[in-house]
Amino acid sequence: MNNKVDNELDFTSLLSLSFSTSINELHDRLSELGFEDIRPVHGFMLKYITPNGATGIELAEYLGITKQAVSNMVDYLEKSGYVMRKAHPTDKRGKIIVLTERGWLVVKAKEKILTEIEARWIEYIGTERMQMLKEDLSTFIDKENEGKLSVRLRPVW
Repeated sequence: MNNKVDNELDFTSLLSLSFSTSINELHDRLSELGFEDIRPVHGFMLKYITPNGATGIELAEYLGITKQAVSNMVDYLEKSGYVMRKAHPTDKRGKIIVLTERGWLVVKAKEKILTEIEARWIEYIGTERMQMLKEDLSTFIDKENEGKLSVRLRPVW
């Protein structure tokens, strides 16, 4: 069986496949390091929590999901040792979700793995083309989101 990607795939499919390939490798490697309970959606939450923590409401808005769904994810990540709820520094009734030591470890592991994946891309296409690709994608994102309130990095289901 030929595993070569079809050159006739449309641009969106190629972006999707390259994203999936990278995320699959990331999670395979995180699993090998003992973080097998982390899922892609958790990464988006952990990214927003880093470095100063966030409230459940802020996470719900950022992820575009309900507060109940965020609460369930936080419960899961708290039981797994990645986050903890602390008293909010300015709202006596509120809680803030922050990373634990294990949470920081998975964030650092993720950063290292993604850096290695990007280095391999550079190996394949060269530094200049990689920089151009990143600039072009950034331009596209900026232009397509002009006039909108915010650009959100949301999980892809």
